[in-house]
Amino acid sequence: MSKHAARRDPGRHRARQQAGRRRAAPARPRYGRITAVAAALTVTAVAVAGGLGLLPGEPEEPAAAGQDAPTTPAAATPTTPTTPKQAATDTPKADDRTALEAPLTGDLADASTRIAAVSDSTDLPARSGSGRRIVFSEGRQRVWLVDSDGDVARTYRVSGSVEDNLDPGTYAVYSRSRHAIGVDDSGTMEYFVRFTQGNEGAAIGFHTIPVDDGKPVQTRAQLGTPLSHGCIRQDRPNAIALWDFAPVGTTVVVTA
Repeated sequence: MSKHAARRDPGRHRARQQAGRRRAAPARPRYGRITAVAAALTVTAVAVAGGLGLLPGEPEEPAAAGQDAPTTPAAATPTTPTTPKQAATDTPKADDRTALEAPLTGDLADASTRIAAVSDSTDLPARSGSGRRIVFSEGRQRVWLVDSDGDVARTYRVSGSVEDNLDPGTYAVYSRSRHAIGVDDSGTMEYFVRFTQGNEGAAIGFHTIPVDDGKPVQTRAQLGTPLSHGCIRQDRPNAIALWDFAPVGTTVVVTA
């Protein structure tokens, strides 16, 4: 029966087939996606314009304490060169100057005269250097102040060390003290001009006869004899003369 029914009503089958087909719906624009794309393009354009400085920005707030704030290099300010200050130096007192300029008497009469400086007993030691310098003879216990022309400006007897702690050679003044205290509190001295150090590191230099408990540790008459423990003792006027003659850097020649 089904076959005959199919033959009798062929249009119904066609109708069913046609009913199964659907017409394609017309395309509708997707406004949501268009809006999203437009918004994205707008944000991008704003970001690019802001990065290029085309949009006005908000004023910057000052950096909080503890944060690093950007700094603007300050304009260079011309500076005026300064002249280094000279180190303060002690100068002898007026009464010391008077004693320095006054002629000496007795066994130290040769201490301030050029005539004595070139006499037989006070000849400048041979091979004692050249130019402006101080010469100290350990064997003769005498000092010479020699000017830049090689002339002896002053010579006098001193008291060097009783110990063998100073080798012959050429040295240079490296330190000066208007007042000083001896090693192990062995007295006070003035016009200390240092030019080397001993075997145990103690400074060696020229200074006045030390004073201990208010009294000189030796007499002026004893100058010319080794009596110290390292330094070279001088009569006060001669110590002032050497102080004036020997700034830091002055050459000191020690002979045997």
